[in-house]
Amino acid sequence: MNYADIKKADVANGLGVRVSLFVSGCHHHCKDCFNSEAWDFNYGNKFTEKEEERIMNELDHPYVAGLTLLGGEPLEHVNQQGILPLVKKVKEKFPDKNIWCYTGYEFDKDVMGKMYNEWKETPELLSYIDVMVDGKFEEDKKDIKLRFRGSSNQRIIDVQKSLKEHKVVMYEL
Repeated sequence: MNYADIKKADVANGLGVRVSLFVSGCHHHCKDCFNSEAWDFNYGNKFTEKEEERIMNELDHPYVAGLTLLGGEPLEHVNQQGILPLVKKVKEKFPDKNIWCYTGYEFDKDVMGKMYNEWKETPELLSYIDVMVDGKFEEDKKDIKLRFRGSSNQRIIDVQKSLKEHKVVMYEL
């Protein structure tokens, strides 16, 4: 897996101060995407143990609320394989920090309806994710007043409650 960027003090992509990993590779190609250079799976640098260690070190501060995964597309299969070891380590070392994931896929239709049953990584990966912002960015639904979303079709989902209740449960900000 490649990554486009790591931000150590991100306040735009989830509640509180966050460490954000922008993975490379995305098949959605949303019109007017804010990070279109990261569509290319070969963009940026290889994600190695060095970057994983850097993220773990940046998370090891009391003012950091958690980790955010963005892209590109974190839920592309190759990216799930790449981030799964990271999120597992994060939850083991920092069980009180939360993990947010931004995806262009729809939680109920794509993630639960397809990936969950087809890819062995998906169920375990979801067990570590607390909040998911789902849905493709849609330029005609862009709204700069929305918190943590680019367009009104996107949802902020409480992943753990959704998994327990077998339905989409919105995250309460």
